[in-house]
Amino acid sequence: MQSLINRNRVVLMHLSFWCVYLSFFIYRVSSFQRGPDIDWVRVMTVAAIQVSFAMTVSYLNYFLFLPRFLADKNGWRYFVQFSISFAVIFLIRLYLERFIIGNYFEHSDYLYEPRFIIQVVITNLFIVIFLGMIRFAVDWFEFEARKKNIENEKLMAELNFLKAQINPHFLFNTLNNLYYLAYTKSPNTAEVIAKLSQMMRYMIYDSNAPLVPLSREIEYMENYISLERLRLNDQIPIQFTVNGDAGRFLITPFIFITFLENAFKHGVSNNNPNAWVKISIQLKENECFYEVENSKILAGKPESEEKSGIGLQNVKRRLELSYPGRYQLQVNDRPDSYAVRLKITLS
Repeated sequence: MQSLINRNRVVLMHLSFWCVYLSFFIYRVSSFQRGPDIDWVRVMTVAAIQVSFAMTVSYLNYFLFLPRFLADKNGWRYFVQFSISFAVIFLIRLYLERFIIGNYFEHSDYLYEPRFIIQVVITNLFIVIFLGMIRFAVDWFEFEARKKNIENEKLMAELNFLKAQINPHFLFNTLNNLYYLAYTKSPNTAEVIAKLSQMMRYMIYDSNAPLVPLSREIEYMENYISLERLRLNDQIPIQFTVNGDAGRFLITPFIFITFLENAFKHGVSNNNPNAWVKISIQLKENECFYEVENSKILAGKPESEEKSGIGLQNVKRRLELSYPGRYQLQVNDRPDSYAVRLKITLS
């Protein structure tokens, strides 16, 4: 029922206007009649003539003259066409009303008074202008709706492009890790391949939706951390904590992984005994607090990050598109550590 009303809301708006106007006009005409008895035949005849001709001139302007004017923006042509049509229709209406009312009803002298002519002209012009404003309003809302749809399509295309950049980036990094394990003939190579297969399944199939369960995203992160533990032979302390019910929330896929990758890529080395990584996710009501902190290998900005085409700019843009006005990102770059704190208000 609601969808039917939404599809026909413009028609319902016009019907409501004419019902209200007809009711008001009938009340106004009947109040002018003298005596206790109201001649309803006369009242309805006058109302039918007025509404019929008002609708004729209004919708002639609504469907013919206004669209032409909006198409070519020729104001003079619109004014001439409308004025001639209005004058012709008004004269037909005037002579018809004088013929019907004057021949079949008494007290019709008012039809020849200038006051009556001025009143009819002003009333019909008001109706034409009012319906014209409705036409402009409807066109404006339709234009805004189309504009919004185009913008949404562009944003979705950009999000898909940014997301497509992440997947090959992750695959490249994981293949490097796999190559290292195979090169060193690590017994963990088979386990890495199994976890990589599980993660690829999530990347290809499960993450195609705009939103995914937060629990699935956390599982993906845990698999990634497991791969890093295997690569580093558990020599580096890695702390990952989750507080709250992650199954209740949905999140944009791969929002967290970039910060996690950077923590291992730029802050951890298996020949550095002082390296460490801390990751935490805390859920409070509808807010998600994500923190990644890691030690630093080199001071300043790593060269590998400068060469990477994907990084903070990518994830910042995805946050702006997915959570406009609903996220806070703080980056603390200290001499011996690097920390990222992200707060997202989940719906």
